[in-house]
Amino acid sequence: MNTLATTRMSSKGQIVIPEAIRKQLNLKAGAQFVVVGEDDVVILKAIIAPGMDTFDALIQRARQQAKLAGLKRAEIPISVSKARGRR
Repeated sequence: MNTLATTRMSSKGQIVIPEAIRKQLNLKAGAQFVVVGEDDVVILKAIIAPGMDTFDALIQRARQQAKLAGLKRAEIPISVSKARGRR
C-alpha cells in the first residue's frame, strides 16, 4: 500500500515524516536513513540492521570464503589491518 503525504522542511533543515508513513514503515524515533539527492528528487532509505538469521548467514559465508582462500585464524588481524589501510 502506497501512502502519499506532503511535508515541509524547517529553517533548520528538518523534515517530519508524516505519521501514516511512519506507521506503515514501522519507523521509530532514532531511525537512521541514507539520504540521496539529485535534481529535484530526495530519497530517504531507512537503514535497518540485519536480523540474526541474516547475520549468521553472512558470517557463515565469510568463513567459507576465508577457508577457500586459505586464510588462517591468526592471519585475520593482519588482513583486517591491511584492508583498513593500516600496516
